Amino acid sequence: MPPLTPLDHLSPTRFETPAILKKLASSSRKLAELKGIAGSIPNQGILINTLALQEAKDSSEVENIVTTHDELFKDDVLPESFANPAAKEVLRYRQALRVGFEQVRGSGLLTCNHIMQIQGELERNNAGFRKLPGTALKDSGGQTVYTPPQDPAEIILLMRDLERFINEADQFDADPLIKMALIHHQFESIHPFYDGNGRTGRIVNVLYLVKEGLLDIPVLYLSQHIVRHKADYYRLLQSVRDNDRWEDWVLYLLDAVEQTAGQTIHTVQAIKTALFDYKQRIRADYRFYSQDLINNLFMHPYTKIEFVQRDLGVSRITATKYLEALTEGGFVQKQKIGRGNYYVNLALNAVLAS
Repeated sequence: MPPLTPLDHLSPTRFETPAILKKLASSSRKLAELKGIAGSIPNQGILINTLALQEAKDSSEVENIVTTHDELFKDDVLPESFANPAAKEVLRYRQALRVGFEQVRGSGLLTCNHIMQIQGELERNNAGFRKLPGTALKDSGGQTVYTPPQDPAEIILLMRDLERFINEADQFDADPLIKMALIHHQFESIHPFYDGNGRTGRIVNVLYLVKEGLLDIPVLYLSQHIVRHKADYYRLLQSVRDNDRWEDWVLYLLDAVEQTAGQTIHTVQAIKTALFDYKQRIRADYRFYSQDLINNLFMHPYTKIEFVQRDLGVSRITATKYLEALTEGGFVQKQKIGRGNYYVNLALNAVLAS
């Protein structure tokens, strides 16, 4: 297998085929629509939190780390009472995404150091780039299908080249969505870490779109599409390595963007509808209505008394009174784990679980 070469050795013109340009136009339109609709939600933190949790679940499922929404939401509100290892690993993904988003938003860059911080948050270690040989990618039958670079110096050199490609716009004259597809393939082929390469690479995808201004917040997540088309994903990754089929790979990622943006638009609209429905009905019927309360209910698919205390600045007795009233009103459902209670936002949970 030939050694990996920097992406700027490719010619941008090879991605100007009629099929790619047509798919680029439709995926770009759908992504712009998503950006606009996401911006219409008054509290952007609601989307960052809820959609990131959905992405964390789907991205981990690509790596066969499987948990349910119920397990995930329970562990988010009552970690002391719920010890599901898969759920905890998924929640680390969401935290790694937050760390990366803050870095990109603060610096306007997506660097090797940022990527290492993301991976370190995911894996809870600071091993950094691979320093020892022996990493190989195998198929389901245990056969080696691809051996990434083994020399630590080569890995560092390739990652520095990738960092320049990500951050220096004039290095490669192509649309950012095409560049995202190339970046994702190169990162997964370098496979720079001992663990967490797939999930780190999928976080890099959305952070690159934020860096390029195609999104304001990280709300486009391709993992669900990859889960549904997993065989194609791995087949096309390998066809680039074996047969230089870059165009097929780019078309696959552009279609993933278009399909995922459409699904996310539907999800965001459903969250927005549920949020405004709760807002109107709670404001009409409950004297304790506040925007902080609405934000609390939609920031967490499952909430608890301590969250309401913190977010509204009220006593435990008052927070309990509010949540019990909302339970009676059918807005939330009270459930018990051990000594703790949590309250399920029925409308938001239905949207995320659909």
